[in-house]
Amino acid sequence: MTSKLEQLKQFTTVVCDTGDLEAISRLRPVDATTNPSLLLKAAAIPEYAELLRNAVTLSKGDVGLACDHFAVSVGAGILKVIPGRISTEVDARLSFDEDALWAKANQLIALYDQAGIGRDRVLIKLASTWEGIRTAERLEKAGIQTNLTLLFSFAQAVACADAGVFLISPFVGRIYDWYRKNTGLDYTGAEDPGVQSVTRIYNYYKANALQTVVMGASFRTLSQIEQLAGCDRLTISPDLLQKLDEDRGTLARKLVPGAAGEARQPLTEAQFRWASNDDAMATEKLAEGIRQFARDQEKLEAVLAAL
Repeated sequence: MTSKLEQLKQFTTVVCDTGDLEAISRLRPVDATTNPSLLLKAAAIPEYAELLRNAVTLSKGDVGLACDHFAVSVGAGILKVIPGRISTEVDARLSFDEDALWAKANQLIALYDQAGIGRDRVLIKLASTWEGIRTAERLEKAGIQTNLTLLFSFAQAVACADAGVFLISPFVGRIYDWYRKNTGLDYTGAEDPGVQSVTRIYNYYKANALQTVVMGASFRTLSQIEQLAGCDRLTISPDLLQKLDEDRGTLARKLVPGAAGEARQPLTEAQFRWASNDDAMATEKLAEGIRQFARDQEKLEAVLAAL
């Protein structure tokens, strides 16, 4: 029997959640995604030393620009070994500034263009704040497709679809982490709150013929991945991809279009902000995620500044 990874690829686009070229080459995902934390890890890999030096040289003393050059260089390298797209993230510290997000997103696209890579192979990642979603709407209208990340709530997913974003990344594992910590329960299978969140979003999108792609992210266990088999895309860490590749068991499809879903319910800004405020898990995890990515961005800047 084929591996669970190969079975999963029959009905879900598999994305590798890493900046490690060796792992990507070995596991053969369609797409790949990076973030400041993954780029910081990549910066410690000896094979990337030259890219770091080049980024510093090209930036002429601008550490923020050096980070962008490094991110694009890593992305360009990954695109040489995958057939699909790379997701590259905008500085999380800009998550509440629409104009700054717009400028940074366009700068990343310009750097990819200079590297000879068209925007059809790049997704710009933005945190799913109200400002991030509005920026994504502008970018989509300008022909730059987006990946809305740090997504923890149904309200965020609804607003992203209303904005016409290309793809969302609901964070399964971090939702699970919050509920486990706050309830003391170890959720498994379909009872996992992270699994339930993505399932609800997927069914809502399909029931209302919404075109935004659902890409489950941030997995802790193989069970979470298996429960979401059939989701449009899943972005998975190399270690879990390896375990799927080694498992010769049967993998059944769980998510299919046509399941019952809620009626479409567009949100105003006030409704979005209230729904976000009313969801303690989503509020806490979004803020925590932005802080974590911001700290890792600062650490990456320190690495580049030292060069």
